[in-house]
Amino acid sequence: MRQIDARESPRFAQISTFARLPLTQDLSDVKAAFFGIPFDDGTTYRTGPRFGPSSIRQGSRLLRKYNPFADVEPFEQLNACDWGDVNTVPGYIEDTFTVIKRDMKSVASKTIPFTAGGDHSIALPILRAMNEVHGKVNLVHLDSHYDFWDNYWGKKYTHGTWLRRAREEGLLNEVIQVGIRASIYGKEDIEDSKKLGIIYYTTNTTKSETDSIIRHVNSLKGKTYVSLDIDVVDPAFAPGTGTPEVGGLSSFEIMDLVRKFDLNVVGMEVVEVSPPYDLSELTSMLAANLLYEGMSTLAKRMERK
Repeated sequence: MRQIDARESPRFAQISTFARLPLTQDLSDVKAAFFGIPFDDGTTYRTGPRFGPSSIRQGSRLLRKYNPFADVEPFEQLNACDWGDVNTVPGYIEDTFTVIKRDMKSVASKTIPFTAGGDHSIALPILRAMNEVHGKVNLVHLDSHYDFWDNYWGKKYTHGTWLRRAREEGLLNEVIQVGIRASIYGKEDIEDSKKLGIIYYTTNTTKSETDSIIRHVNSLKGKTYVSLDIDVVDPAFAPGTGTPEVGGLSSFEIMDLVRKFDLNVVGMEVVEVSPPYDLSELTSMLAANLLYEGMSTLAKRMERK
């Protein structure tokens, strides 16, 4: 797969795909694929993440083939492509979950998906698909929120409940959360993290003990899925999101974290990008670069083998 070279065709030209990669669902010899899920019926505050995949594609136009921080050419080494978007069913969350699981299972059985959401509820059908393809996986969850509440308004499926459902369904091994900082509904939320077997690091701890957290994350054994909610980043750096929380990580800090991951990764997602609240594509560009760094860590790991 060949990325369009900006020295041959201006970045503002041609059809918008992730990093100007070929658009194809033929995954023969493809080791990594961009996978869009335009869906936001699971949001509990601001909507807009249904436009996330298309805006992240736009924000990825500046990505070049060589990553000097990882010393890899991820797109070429992974023969990467843009798979396109899932045909979601607006207004019907469980029907959409069925479609996401079906398409993700098909993709994950052939390659490693790098997914653009979409709100965070999409993580549940993705993890269901991962479980059918890989069995139980570890989860590294970067977010300002716990996302393991039981329900909202009596409804079990939202972007704030997916992690509890994933635990209840037996989809996960170890779970590590990084960047937690939002206010919560009560002390029972903290107690629930222990009951659910989830280890979390607050933003304060993430900033002060970065190296030890990286060691913990990289000590995970077995297949691991990375779920990154863009609101783990401070809204000064990523304003385009549905439930912004002040006091978060900078764009440099989140990039640095992802660059240091060394995991047996079976997939990665960046969710909750809401373009209507973005400013000069800041959030979309950051999301695109985080997926790029994730692909780069994968390419670097594969290069060592």
